[in-house]
Amino acid sequence: MRASFVIFTVMLAATMAMAKPTPNQASSHGQAPAQSGTQTQAPAASSSSSQAATPAAGAHKMLQAKSQDEMKAYQDAAGKTDPGQAEAAASAFATKYPTSDLRAALYVRTMNLYGQANNSEKVIEMGRKAIAADPTNPVPLVQVGSALVEGTRDTDMDRDQRLAEAAKDAQGAIDNINNLMAPPDAPADRVAAVKASIVTMAYDTLGMVNLNKKDYPAAEQQFLKAVDASKSQPEAVVFLRLSVAQDQQKEYSKALDSANKAEQYAPAGSAAQNLAKQQQARLQKLMAGATPAPAGGSTPATPAPSTPPAQTPAQTPPNTPPH
Repeated sequence: MRASFVIFTVMLAATMAMAKPTPNQASSHGQAPAQSGTQTQAPAASSSSSQAATPAAGAHKMLQAKSQDEMKAYQDAAGKTDPGQAEAAASAFATKYPTSDLRAALYVRTMNLYGQANNSEKVIEMGRKAIAADPTNPVPLVQVGSALVEGTRDTDMDRDQRLAEAAKDAQGAIDNINNLMAPPDAPADRVAAVKASIVTMAYDTLGMVNLNKKDYPAAEQQFLKAVDASKSQPEAVVFLRLSVAQDQQKEYSKALDSANKAEQYAPAGSAAQNLAKQQQARLQKLMAGATPAPAGGSTPATPAPSTPPAQTPAQTPPNTPPH
């Protein structure tokens, strides 16, 4: 769900950027907290700041450096804009400060940089490290889950393991959505929009896992949840995937309604709109009793992988919604 990844990253960065940083906040390279969804505060180096602050229930957690040297190393690493350099810096920081609360923020930043470069396997690799450092952050959970399901083929030897991990991460993002950390003065509507985007991506991922398993009723239910989560900003691709799940259950009237909504919400001339129109034509023929052209085989094809590091355009199978 490539479009949602980009939208989500931009929304998240905007939410964090709108917060007024405090004097102690790690903001000289503010991209890292902004893109990780984590408010990071750096105390002055002292023996009293020997551990991260523990928030009260419902409070905003403050991730703290234990020394000025750690803070400086974090800021230097967070200033990298090249994904390869950011990865090297994050790894060096984690090696030097293996218990630092700031490791996850650096890994998430690196994950997002690789996402912007369309390198899905690196998104997964960096996201897994971020999850290991902070298992309750919904940001890497949803992005790793989405990247896994988007990049898994039926012919992959580890297909089942990847799908299982994608489902686990997506559900983890939903379960931990209230652990999304934002500055206390971030606008409530912007934070709510980011949370809605995360939940939409998570349910879409669960739906795609079930599509891959050909469990179409389960896929339909997950896509319906994604539709509900994104009702303030409807996602054409979610409606298109919902239509495919309903089509496979011979729920043609429902599938046509979903395809109509996909066509309505898709950007003019986009691949999603073109696929929605093809799906509309197919379903209209079915409902009229005609025999339509096969829709990419008897079942939806496994989603094509995201663009690999060489940036070779990924091929989208017929009737499979684009990323």
